[in-house]
Amino acid sequence: MKTISEYKDQALEALSGNWITGAVATLIYLLIVGGIPSICSLSIGGDSDSLSAGDALGNVVTILLWPMIFGYTILFLNVFRRNNTRVEGLFDGFKNYGKVLGTTLLVYIYQLLWCLLLIIPGIIKGYSYSMTFYVMKDNPSLAYNDAIEESMRLMQGHKMQLFLLDLSMIGWLILSFLTLGIGFLFLAPYNQTAHAAFYQDLIAEANPNSFDDARDYEEPINKPDFEEVK
Repeated sequence: MKTISEYKDQALEALSGNWITGAVATLIYLLIVGGIPSICSLSIGGDSDSLSAGDALGNVVTILLWPMIFGYTILFLNVFRRNNTRVEGLFDGFKNYGKVLGTTLLVYIYQLLWCLLLIIPGIIKGYSYSMTFYVMKDNPSLAYNDAIEESMRLMQGHKMQLFLLDLSMIGWLILSFLTLGIGFLFLAPYNQTAHAAFYQDLIAEANPNSFDDARDYEEPINKPDFEEVK
């Protein structure tokens, strides 16, 4: 596995020429995932019962929009692999809506149950599940528990390294707050692309003959044999 600095350098290299696309995609993503549920919540006003109904509607709409999390994640995997990068890729999760929504719901339920047990185990499990969308992208036949289990196998022994990668972004996160959130439009693509680099390294470690260099990635790709991952 590479060092944290190397993943960040790879992300910066991949984002060269794609920063505007990443920022626009992030803005659209936030407006849809955050804005539409809020509008739905506010659309039902009046007494306390109406407010509760509005909150419930907003929560339902949020869940229905979860496939956009998949699209946002995979968009930056495509950035890293130098594939065709389209802002419209944000909506790719809706192409296989049932599988993506069902798998995302399972991840959320599993992590919530672990968090109810203790916060730290919940965070650890979150990192175990963090490669699920990438696994689904590279292995379209996998979904639900199968994709989650493959993510757990890939992340075995690597959760702390990914946590430290995220922790290394703290300075940029503080800067994003100081710019009234504008910096987040660039931090999020940076972090997502670094995660994509991390995933690529995981599958290269699982199957060293699958990939040579990020610059050579084009679809279709040879899918790694996840059964070999221990």
